[in-house]
Amino acid sequence: MQDLIKNYFTESIQTQIVMAESLGSAIEKAANIIVGGLLNGNKIMGCGNGAAAANVQSFTSRLITSVDIERPSIPAIALVSDNVLLSAIANHEEVYARQIQALGQQGDILIISSCEGNSRSIIRAVQEAVIKDMKIVALTAFDGGEVIGLLGQSDIEIRVPSFKKVVAYEMHAMILNCLCQLIENTLFIHTE
Repeated sequence: MQDLIKNYFTESIQTQIVMAESLGSAIEKAANIIVGGLLNGNKIMGCGNGAAAANVQSFTSRLITSVDIERPSIPAIALVSDNVLLSAIANHEEVYARQIQALGQQGDILIISSCEGNSRSIIRAVQEAVIKDMKIVALTAFDGGEVIGLLGQSDIEIRVPSFKKVVAYEMHAMILNCLCQLIENTLFIHTE
């Protein structure tokens, strides 16, 4: 067991080091996309399945409450949060797309978290966001999957360099935490 524990932490640390060196500009671009949308009066919508859904919920809750400072709420919706609505949309493929149809507006930002990028519900969400002319920030892993073929020039993919779901979801959580900090610092902490 001790070897498994050590290997788990070692892989996580090594992946974080690679990400710190290779994903900084993509994370910065994502933060700028989000901040730009918020400054234009738009909102953030997020979706993911399973562990990714939990990451998205945590991300939007921190935007609405705060990370480090007392500040106004940031408009953010986790499309994974309404159990009654989710159970009412019988077609799982449409579970996020239908919400984007109803709530999404041009200039809003859709944040998706999907390791493989091939889930039909996530693909349909991105397709609907494209129709609505929303900006998309896609957190992926593996090879990025089908979803990356739907992204436009003003969208951004942040691909975690891992083929293990547990590591990828852990890194997605870290990226979302970093984005929260960047958004909060940019919008509410005015430093030179």
